[in-house]
Amino acid sequence: MNNWHSGAAIAVFIGAYALIISEKIHRVAVALGGAGLMLVIGATDEVSAFYSAESGIDWNVIFLLMGMMMIVGVLKKTGLFEYLAIWSVKRARARPFRVMAMLIVITALASALLDNVTTVLLIAPVTLLVCERLALPAAPFLIAEVLASNIGGTATLVGDPPNIIIASRAGLTFNDFLVHLAPLSAVLVVVLVALCRFMFRKTFVYDEDRAAEIMALEEREAIKDPRLLIQGLIVLALVVAGFVLHPVLHYAPSIVALLGAGLLIAVSSAETSDVLAEVEWPTLAFFAGLFVMIGGLIDTGVINEVSKGLAQVIGSNELGGSLTLLTGSAVLSGVVDNIPYVATMAPITSDLVHNMGGGSDHVMWWALALGADLGGNATAIGASANVVVLGIAERNRQPISFWQFTKYGLIVTAVTVGLSLLYVWLRYFALA
Repeated sequence: MNNWHSGAAIAVFIGAYALIISEKIHRVAVALGGAGLMLVIGATDEVSAFYSAESGIDWNVIFLLMGMMMIVGVLKKTGLFEYLAIWSVKRARARPFRVMAMLIVITALASALLDNVTTVLLIAPVTLLVCERLALPAAPFLIAEVLASNIGGTATLVGDPPNIIIASRAGLTFNDFLVHLAPLSAVLVVVLVALCRFMFRKTFVYDEDRAAEIMALEEREAIKDPRLLIQGLIVLALVVAGFVLHPVLHYAPSIVALLGAGLLIAVSSAETSDVLAEVEWPTLAFFAGLFVMIGGLIDTGVINEVSKGLAQVIGSNELGGSLTLLTGSAVLSGVVDNIPYVATMAPITSDLVHNMGGGSDHVMWWALALGADLGGNATAIGASANVVVLGIAERNRQPISFWQFTKYGLIVTAVTVGLSLLYVWLRYFALA
């Protein structure tokens, strides 16, 4: 591609990003309009946009989301989320901060075992019901959970899609991620709980009357359809097993989710049209547009030039390189979706590691993973989980604006990335 295409692609992306931030036009319209402009100016084409694994729409993400949204749609009809909402509020004695802390920990743990997008799809409906019961604004709780999902997803190979790319390229195992990233992730979850106590302090208003009402409820009475609940939970367990056994079965998460959704509709009494009505179609359309826009930056060589520039700055200095890679990845992952970013950076990181003679304990790879995963918390569109929750919130008439999310996301990203830099320096250099 020539310089004209590169410049035009950058202009389209920045223009679209500015419109998303301004919220003058709905983000779905902006993403689809931006994708259309990328095709019109020739920054990408229909073959790249629809069929390229490197620069096209990530259909694995789209169909994973679609399949899990359908399963969640069936479970919603059973009363399961009402049950969990009442149960969690009663365990926290209806104290708002305790409720938030509990939801943060549950979200982080689930994100490590599943993936962070699946987790927020399951936990967001519970949160909306909890907030409704306690007469609390849902936005702070949903934002806290998204931040927790991205931090928790950092801990394991399956927790965040960039980790799967890194593991494949670097030859890392599930246990490698547990040993190197899980301890830091656990510490960062505790830090997040403390930050949320400060950031959302005005939210934690205890209503004694509402608390008494909830404490008197019997959560089992919330279950409307026990048979459908059993069928749904069995299918969900099979889907989770399919995610966890990916290294053995080699089925993509999207295939597992779609098979699960199809099986649940086939064996249950749920109407197909009702289940499809639960899918967040605007969210899927937003992702499709975003992927095409980022594909334009990849096809015109913009992202590759940024990555090469980073590689030149790093050189053969492993300590400086690790810290620069972590920081740079965090900054870029707040702007560009971290999946195509890591896909682009993986071969460059591999070359850097090779130039350093193999590196110390895969430190460059851990720096890339931490930067990409934690940097996704910086803005409302920095990671897939963020976009999904914004879509759910909007659908439930509890909209979260770009800046409402980002002002908290930037604080959490700055603190967690700062602690990650300290961790990398201490573990792999100072105390090595």
